[in-house]
Amino acid sequence: MTSHQLTLLLAPFRAGFTRPTWRKVLILLEGTLLAHGRRTVTSALRIMGLHQLAQFNVFHHVLSRARWSPLQMSKVLFLLLMRMFVPPGAAVQLVVDETLERRWGPHIRKCSVYHDPVRSTERAPKMSRGLRWLCLMLVVKPAWTKRAWALPFLCVLLSSPEHDRKLGRQHKTVPDWTGQLVHLLRRWAPDVPMILVGDGAYSSTELGLTCAKWHVTLIAPLRPDACLYEPLPPNLPRREGRPRVVGERLPRRDHILADPSTQWHTATVNWYGQGSRQIEWCSGTGWWNRFRAGRPPLPLRWVISRDPTGERETRFYFATDQNLSGLDIVLAFMARWAAEVTFEESRAHLGIQTQRQWSDTAIERSTPCLLALYSLVTLWGSQLYPKGDLPIQQTTWYRKPQATFSDVLAALRFCLWDPFHYPTLPENPDVILLPRAEVSRLVTAACFSP
Repeated sequence: MTSHQLTLLLAPFRAGFTRPTWRKVLILLEGTLLAHGRRTVTSALRIMGLHQLAQFNVFHHVLSRARWSPLQMSKVLFLLLMRMFVPPGAAVQLVVDETLERRWGPHIRKCSVYHDPVRSTERAPKMSRGLRWLCLMLVVKPAWTKRAWALPFLCVLLSSPEHDRKLGRQHKTVPDWTGQLVHLLRRWAPDVPMILVGDGAYSSTELGLTCAKWHVTLIAPLRPDACLYEPLPPNLPRREGRPRVVGERLPRRDHILADPSTQWHTATVNWYGQGSRQIEWCSGTGWWNRFRAGRPPLPLRWVISRDPTGERETRFYFATDQNLSGLDIVLAFMARWAAEVTFEESRAHLGIQTQRQWSDTAIERSTPCLLALYSLVTLWGSQLYPKGDLPIQQTTWYRKPQATFSDVLAALRFCLWDPFHYPTLPENPDVILLPRAEVSRLVTAACFSP
């Protein structure tokens, strides 16, 4: 893949930029792919051999001043990923999750103190100062791997209640933002069936009703003591007072778990990529009612999943589509773990948390661009190796059974560095005449990259 091929692969995004900005975007993107360690604008320019450029500040303007819409680019990326990985007529499986970008500084206005799940344990929770991002990701399975990958395509910077209070505006919670993004996705893909998977932060009747309104299936954990009810029976006798909206209350899930008469189904699943494991599950339907004014009950299917050996924790889930089977719900929720892998590999290989922008516009653009680059690398790798024959980096002390993101990124870097089709010496065809500028770039990559 030469720079010209990179331009062709990025052609769907061309309409969102002016011609001068587009040229700078191509240079920054290629430099970010080739750079190691910190992903700053200057590190991208250095790897491209532009470290002596006097007007280097115009490249910073791509993030801080240039007029282009990240939302429009997210739509283009989402449609490209669907076209590449989702078969026609198949359901689109999405994962929604938050990640904390550890940042600090007086110029970062939306910076606040949040719970840090990466550094926390059950006994010692940790708090970190930074930026909290809400990410929507598409769950796919590339040809070179057997596990699911979560590809980010839309990110929103969340603000703390204190920051919204200072600005005098109403605070939006994570379910509020997620419901707004679900509406946006339905506008982008009106007729595509969608399944949205989230963790406990998305277990709310409000978000479930919003997803049901836009015909999106929500799958999330369910509290064992959640109040579920039977549907309202027809032809109830009229009586005084407020009319009922649900039927009789159903037994709690923890009571069903402890009931010896509960019938369990057995299945063998690939347990989070750790091999085959046997699980037992049972499911049923009900209406989840929080008894809030103006809120109708939420029809759902609940699932209990347990380990027959008792080694793993019992899990409780729900889905807003009552026609789904309990096993399908468990398997769909297990794919949510791919989001954690995406965040970790983005930090390790794409320099998340190493960029250093200070203006509000640049901050709200840089991190979503780096997360979107994770999806673009996967997309380009699938286009270059459609049969899954991607080269895997093997060593004598570690044998990889399947490709990881570092292998895909290394393959793209090799393609970008590879076009050394230069004349050779007549006396020795193995010696090429390499331009001094290319030698300078290679030396810079070897000596100045951490």
